[in-house]
Amino acid sequence: MDFTHLLKNEIFLQNDTLITSKTDLQGKIIYGNLDFIHYSGYSEEQFLGKPHSIVRHPFMPRAAFKLLWNFIQNGKEFFAFVCNLSRNGGTYWVFTNVTPSYDEKGAMISYYSVRRRPSKAGVEAVIGIYNQLLQIEKEQDMNASVQFVLDYLEQNKITWTELMINLQDQGKIGGYW
Repeated sequence: MDFTHLLKNEIFLQNDTLITSKTDLQGKIIYGNLDFIHYSGYSEEQFLGKPHSIVRHPFMPRAAFKLLWNFIQNGKEFFAFVCNLSRNGGTYWVFTNVTPSYDEKGAMISYYSVRRRPSKAGVEAVIGIYNQLLQIEKEQDMNASVQFVLDYLEQNKITWTELMINLQDQGKIGGYW
């Protein structure tokens, strides 16, 4: 799979855009703000109660979402570049941050996600990473793709979060990948 064609038809987020949504523990949408409505192309009635994957672009590697669930189900914050698909077929890249939400007794009750405009250089760099992961998933499976990421992070002594934030802030992988 090749992401490069997505850059040509991308819907760009405004610099001040903050797409927010909240899901239950199973990933069903329980809240989406006006930016979510605008960029997704779905009305509140159309997305409430639906899986958040309603905006997942089919070219995203499954490993990225496996990592997401591994992080948030263990109470950890997750960052990533994600290519989404709007209701009308447009694509839009986001830099996402997903965190668990807790009740007053400390029990995890939902997940909260904030997405903002990603750096262009970060998107271009992550396309290469995601293409590799897609190739591994095609030739082997999602678990091999996840293991590739985990091995890479360990070998380079960097966390997933550090890698994603470096891409967003500096727009380059540096000595990585």
